Amino acid sequence: MKWTQTLIPTMKETPNGAEIPSHIFMLRAGMISQVMAGAYAYLPLGWRCLHKATEIVREEMDKAGGVELFMTALCPQSLYEQTNRVEAFGNVLVKTALVRGGTKTPVVFCPTHEEEITSLVSQYVSSYRQLPLLLYQIQTKFRNEERPKFGVLRTSEFLMKDAYSFHTDLDTLDETYKKMYEAYCKIFARCGLPYLPVEAESGPIGGDGSHEFMIPSENGEDDVVYCPKCRYAANVEKAEIGETEHVRPSDAVLKDLAEIPTPGAHTIDQVCAFLKAKPKKVVKTLIYDVDGTPVAVLVRGDCDVNENKLRRLLKAEKVELADEKTIERVTGAPVGFAGPVGLKEDVKIVADPTIKECVNVVVGANKSETHLVNANLGRDFTVDVFGDVRNAVAGDACPRCGQPLTMENAIEVGHVFKLGTKYSEALNAKYLDENGSLQTIIMGCYGIGVSRIIAGLAETSHDDFGIIWPVALAPYEICVCPVKATDPAAMEAAEKISAGLETAGCDVILDDRDERPGVKFKDADLIGFPVRVTIGKSLADGKVEVKWRWDSESTLVSVDEVVDVLAAQVKEERASNARFNAAKK
Repeated sequence: MKWTQTLIPTMKETPNGAEIPSHIFMLRAGMISQVMAGAYAYLPLGWRCLHKATEIVREEMDKAGGVELFMTALCPQSLYEQTNRVEAFGNVLVKTALVRGGTKTPVVFCPTHEEEITSLVSQYVSSYRQLPLLLYQIQTKFRNEERPKFGVLRTSEFLMKDAYSFHTDLDTLDETYKKMYEAYCKIFARCGLPYLPVEAESGPIGGDGSHEFMIPSENGEDDVVYCPKCRYAANVEKAEIGETEHVRPSDAVLKDLAEIPTPGAHTIDQVCAFLKAKPKKVVKTLIYDVDGTPVAVLVRGDCDVNENKLRRLLKAEKVELADEKTIERVTGAPVGFAGPVGLKEDVKIVADPTIKECVNVVVGANKSETHLVNANLGRDFTVDVFGDVRNAVAGDACPRCGQPLTMENAIEVGHVFKLGTKYSEALNAKYLDENGSLQTIIMGCYGIGVSRIIAGLAETSHDDFGIIWPVALAPYEICVCPVKATDPAAMEAAEKISAGLETAGCDVILDDRDERPGVKFKDADLIGFPVRVTIGKSLADGKVEVKWRWDSESTLVSVDEVVDVLAAQVKEERASNARFNAAKK
């Protein structure tokens, strides 16, 4: 391909609104173009990167036993009503109606395809002999993101690989889950991503059947808890906290409980500012509805309640914050002033173990615009159940080895999940077992944000000059760059080398623009082609310069040998990413 025959609108300056490296460089390199907030067109270079990522995903899914199909982007809203996800998705679900012959049919733009795939399987799978089955597609998804940002990392329209498995028993589900986990590791390794598998929350299904694949990045929107020693990793929704002894200091002096007016102080920050207290000296009391019964939950002011942990601790089906009416009934005060001292109803009090070591803390007074200071466990209030009900934070003990945990920001790029029978029950996906009895199909689901692979790579692999692509994802593997496009000898050599590399199976772009060498070199670095072949003064000696994007120096290679040398190196790099990975270290 010649540069002048394609569309590569590179930019010298950072576009307005671009904040993080992947967004800046993908726009500047002419890979994407914003159509509207949350929607981007992939220009030729960006599309080639996305296509390569797609093919890697497809190859590994096929090797793992996946069978590809292609579902619709539009789906009857009635399917989502059967699974109660119209309300669950809320405004994220893009809804419209098709009018045909005076009849209006509500439809949605699929944000994911559990409903449609389960409905399809319910139609065509009827016997245990047809199971297990692993189906996948690579399809555009639509979600009305309230705050789309960071380029193609968070958009309303994105490319996703979603796979669904169907089983008669948990053993085959476990087998498929393991295959998908291993396939994901291979996919992300081939793509050159610095991925980190982390334990994730399974929800009401329970068990440990959920892992997210994260790309550590300072601009990631997810928080990952990580142990550098034993490599335990989990997202904050799932992360356990190792056992630590929490005891009130033996020399603690318990001050007198006092009531303090705190007008306008409803939040922890406001209370701390008003009373000149640190968040660790405040105990939050939140009233939860636990399977229809109010429960008071206590955590330190610098911590957040983890509702999934609370649900598991209390062996509950449903846990959610109580409504204002319930809070006022239980506490006798409006929202923001609940406390464990003097609750109006005798409710169960659950607390995180860190409360045991707190001394003379601030709590809500169960009275409007009022707090209590110097509240102490045992003297002023009691706790019915202690348990890990908060999100882990940096410095907490690792649940596996006891060493301090660290916290990292990360970008989620994949998720493997054991669904159970949630969708098959709702959509009547059944099969006949060996005895002729009707049974519900057990499901798993496995997603990869294909467009996030591209953005995640650009976010974590760049320098001041532009993106650094591995060979596996680069829009073109080699850029052949004659210094003077008006020099017949240089262009003849460039075209011969390009043709030879293409015949050898390499992706090549020939920069045939009549531009200054500096412009060409800067564009090549900005886009991030792994290899640049420069045809300049050394041509008189029968040599050309070969430079890998991540190397500081170029090497001279004979014109007669450069095709064979590069073809072999590129082939090896496709398979191993060895040069790319070594450069990152």
